[in-house]
Amino acid sequence: MSASELISVGEISGVFGVKGWVKVFSLTDPRENIISYSPWTLKKGSEVKQVKLINGKRQGKTVVALIDGVVDRTDAESYCGWEILIDKSQLPETAEGIYYWADLVGLIVETEQGINLGKVDYLLETGANDVLVVKEGKQERLIPFINEQVIKTVDLNNNKMIVDWDPDF
Repeated sequence: MSASELISVGEISGVFGVKGWVKVFSLTDPRENIISYSPWTLKKGSEVKQVKLINGKRQGKTVVALIDGVVDRTDAESYCGWEILIDKSQLPETAEGIYYWADLVGLIVETEQGINLGKVDYLLETGANDVLVVKEGKQERLIPFINEQVIKTVDLNNNKMIVDWDPDF
């Protein structure tokens, strides 16, 4: 499994109780979806290991999980700060016109006139619309992800997105 196939879905942020459960900061939507992806690949610095989940659930505003072989709080503490990655193939297929954020990051963004605006660096969730943060050198543009109106085409095979956007904005 190469690193290019792995995507970050969260981080182990703490321990929960005394029986080996860990608290999980989840990047999935909804948060508890993170527990449906097993195995997890955990990464901390240059160390990488794969773990299997035994159980998991939403606990208030957070998510908690039980990792195979973790039996007490001391074991659980050793997992704090590890990034949670999954293989991209673990994600369900999306409907036409629906994209995972991980698919959009790195796409080259051009106007309909062929002007290069840069690459998608990351996305912001604003409540109304998700926003693409497109960087070209030191310039940063915030482009709302509004299908058809602003986002004209997304071509994952050619790593390109065409937008209706004023390059001076």
